[in-house]
Amino acid sequence: MVNYAYLIGDSITRECVLVDPAYAVDDLVRIAQEDGMTITGVLASHYHPDHVGGSMMGHTIEGVSALLENHHVPIHVNTNEAPWVLRTTGVSESDLCQHSAGDTIMVGNIEVTMVHTPGHTPGSQCFLAHGCLVSGDTLFLEGCGRTDLPGSDPSLMYESLNMLAQLPDSTIVFPGHAYSTPPDMLLSDVKATNYVFKPKTREDWMAWFGGAG
Repeated sequence: MVNYAYLIGDSITRECVLVDPAYAVDDLVRIAQEDGMTITGVLASHYHPDHVGGSMMGHTIEGVSALLENHHVPIHVNTNEAPWVLRTTGVSESDLCQHSAGDTIMVGNIEVTMVHTPGHTPGSQCFLAHGCLVSGDTLFLEGCGRTDLPGSDPSLMYESLNMLAQLPDSTIVFPGHAYSTPPDMLLSDVKATNYVFKPKTREDWMAWFGGAG
């Protein structure tokens, strides 16, 4: 399981946010600093430790709690995900900036839209900026996030995927894991090749993915 972490930044103002900085936090900070960027926040796609840090399969992942030791920046989460993030990471509620679907933040002059996509977790969210979608564990280039975990809901995943499918075909999808060879792909190609878009009704979807997505 290889995770992706992302940096969304403004090349003019030199401000940036880190997306899902769970592993190698010091390396992510170093990369941002070497590029002359100032980290102004964290975007958390969901609460799982491999995305925000915490305990997982007997291992401790440093994540956002380690980042906040030297960089006191807000962690942007969906309001439905906030309690889960608090339990997983041990950060304080005051460290979180809670959002609803459709909220936006500015990273320099770049507008980032919070796209609430429940299914994998109650408050899973994707991030849309400049025609790019950072899709977390909601949508992979092949497959989607599991729907048999605590807080998962396969019916909501069906709705979330259908909502994402309505974005422009020219949208570039950047997933949360390297489960396929290319690191990113046009949404039009994802819809054409990803098996999660084959079911055309909720009933068909539930028959295929009612247990695990």
